[in-house]
Amino acid sequence: MKRIIPILIAIITLGSVFSCEPIDDRKSLPAVTLSPSTLKFSVTQNALNSNEVILKNLDPDVIPYWKYIDENGNELGHSNKNDDKIVLPFAGKYMVYYTAYARGGSVEAAPITVDIEQNDETFFNDARWNMLTNGEAGKTWVLYMLQPLEFIGNTPGYVNRAVSGPGWWPLFSEISWAGLEDKDWGEITFDLNGGYNVSVTQTSPVAGSTQKTTKKGTYNFSLTDGSTNDRIAFNGGTEMLHPSGASYFSNSFSFTNVKIVELTDNSLCFIAIRADNDYLIYHLVPKS
Repeated sequence: MKRIIPILIAIITLGSVFSCEPIDDRKSLPAVTLSPSTLKFSVTQNALNSNEVILKNLDPDVIPYWKYIDENGNELGHSNKNDDKIVLPFAGKYMVYYTAYARGGSVEAAPITVDIEQNDETFFNDARWNMLTNGEAGKTWVLYMLQPLEFIGNTPGYVNRAVSGPGWWPLFSEISWAGLEDKDWGEITFDLNGGYNVSVTQTSPVAGSTQKTTKKGTYNFSLTDGSTNDRIAFNGGTEMLHPSGASYFSNSFSFTNVKIVELTDNSLCFIAIRADNDYLIYHLVPKS
């Protein structure tokens, strides 16, 4: 295993590293025998910006899987890319794990420790961070029960705010039509107090139940030009606040990696795909 500290200028594309799961498509790979001593990869810090970390798989005969965690054991992201770049904007110690998948099996290397000496204050300059989190202070969101969701069909133009413009879609959002119970579904809080912290208090989907379960973990907020594919991915067993349990409205949804279709100071809307591939938009607003 090589440990290299080259002079590199890294440009990160967030989101690509947060939504991948381990790939197990090894039939086309050559038959090789792996051991920890034969693994070829590098984990390096940009000499001009130590908050940027470059991940490289140096063996074309394997499929890589990366994951990285903070010093408290919170998973921050993962990737299947041969070459990737991540940003760690908070000071602290991090562990990067590399696993090589080959036709004959998989082998995990000993984790690499990355020391980040200072916060990267410029990383959060985009206004969307403050809209979502209110910085270190945190921001709590609740489901907007006057218009909790919208059924909008699966025409691609409907799910692009750049096409439709901001504001609510006035389509079939009444609770009676949606079949949702009108109750307190809980709350979700994002903050940037030393890390990407999220706390989710979710109400039970059982009819009439007010029982709540609170989970804490981390999240990744990936930003795109024009907000065309902004996403929030959840780690540590947390997921986006949502109404109802598994049903026709949610049985094929992923609430652990959601696409944001509107984010302002006063609205947080995310998309889910229904069992018949139609789109639903869930509406959240700041807790008053």
